[in-house]
Amino acid sequence: MDIQRLLTSLSTRIIIQFAVVVISAILLIAIYFDSIYPFYFENQVNQTGIIINSAIAGLLFAGLGNILYHLLRYRREEASIAMFVNNVESFMPDPTDGLASDSVLLKRQATMRSIEAAKGEINHGALAAMLNADEATRFGLIRFINNILILTGVFGTIVSLSIALLGASDLIESAAGSLGGMGLVIYGMSTALSTTITAIISYMIFGYFYTRLNDVQTHFLSGVEQLTSVYLLPQFVKTGDGVVSQMSELLESVNQTTTNLKMTQEIYHQAATELLRNIQTNQQQIDNLGTELKSIKRILRSGFRLPETGQED
Repeated sequence: MDIQRLLTSLSTRIIIQFAVVVISAILLIAIYFDSIYPFYFENQVNQTGIIINSAIAGLLFAGLGNILYHLLRYRREEASIAMFVNNVESFMPDPTDGLASDSVLLKRQATMRSIEAAKGEINHGALAAMLNADEATRFGLIRFINNILILTGVFGTIVSLSIALLGASDLIESAAGSLGGMGLVIYGMSTALSTTITAIISYMIFGYFYTRLNDVQTHFLSGVEQLTSVYLLPQFVKTGDGVVSQMSELLESVNQTTTNLKMTQEIYHQAATELLRNIQTNQQQIDNLGTELKSIKRILRSGFRLPETGQED
């Protein structure tokens, strides 16, 4: 695995920023707790402000948790891409060795193999569109929280102002004045301010990481499509230039084979001619051998004074 590339990946940098923001927020709350606690929890006429602020904080934590989950998932996918490229550059027999079985890269390769097995045409644009659509469906909850988070502050402000108006109404109806009505007015205005501040701060933090998550997703999708174009498509798609190149190599091989065949035929022809010449030479030698044998017979008969048989053997 290319550790340096993994540590410098975009998702890793965003996760580090995420951790820094969370730790900073905890430290700030701890440092200014004495100022924050009275503003949110003391002198509460009812639990409306606490409930609304808790709901805003709950939405923030749920959204940030979901963002962190996807950041970790994209970090793993980026690690798979880096490992695949590293395996290819290392000339490993199986470039997918060590990749997670559920990685997007392996799913893309399996899809391309299925299309090739079915004798279909691999459309890179369609594959990219399907992956974009699949990834877009994963951010439903995050988009929902991002859209309503700021509205929760508006909702809290409206509810708080309604409480303040109730207090003002009681104050007006009381001839001698009412401390309860005045308390409702002050509480309503305070709650309106606290819910607005909570919603704005939450929206700023959540909006930043939501934007960065979209950047990580774009970076990841770009990496998948680039890897598909450079490494996967050449294994499955036969382009016109590739077919022409393969045809040229095939024709060159055929020409070389034809030349070798002609040379072999010439060698066979020469061998046949030489064989025929050898046969003729042997035939002549056999004829000469017969004549010499007859001459030897005559000499032997003459030397041993044998009678002539009347025919030559």
